[in-house]
Amino acid sequence: MSVAAAPRRRPVDLPTVHAPGLPAIRRTLRAQIARLDAQLSTLLADDALPAPSPPRAAPRLLGVAELERRRDALAARVGEARARAAARAERENDARRRLEAMLAAPERHRFERVPLAELGQSGCGAYAVRPRLGLVGMLAGWWEVKLSSGCPLSSPPVGFRPEGGPVRSPGTRR
Repeated sequence: MSVAAAPRRRPVDLPTVHAPGLPAIRRTLRAQIARLDAQLSTLLADDALPAPSPPRAAPRLLGVAELERRRDALAARVGEARARAAARAERENDARRRLEAMLAAPERHRFERVPLAELGQSGCGAYAVRPRLGLVGMLAGWWEVKLSSGCPLSSPPVGFRPEGGPVRSPGTRR
């Protein structure tokens, strides 16, 4: 009896896959970290919030795992900063809509105020609906929107001595 030889199977020809080397992985992670850091600094500059400083360590070559942790932490911070910026933009849009409604019909928004800070503008002024001629305007229904001139005049601090003069207490006149 002759045993028929089993046909030999040829190995399957698979394409060779080249895994990127460690330097290429580090380079890619460093580029991602730099991009996320730039986005975060832009968002924090727009938000006018101080960026928390990372803890200082001795110089060393970071491994892939540490680079990935830093990238993931930066991505989370960028996401939080974007959420804060979106919330701030929504608050500013709400304030802008309130101001537009006040300008369109001041009589419906009596004594309402919209500070400039809520509009995302600098300064300490505010838009306010007021009667045109005081009590007469209030009784007649004449309402207008006015922008305050800004910050109140500053007074000298308590205990300020103008060039050797006596110390002034609050509420006393010269």
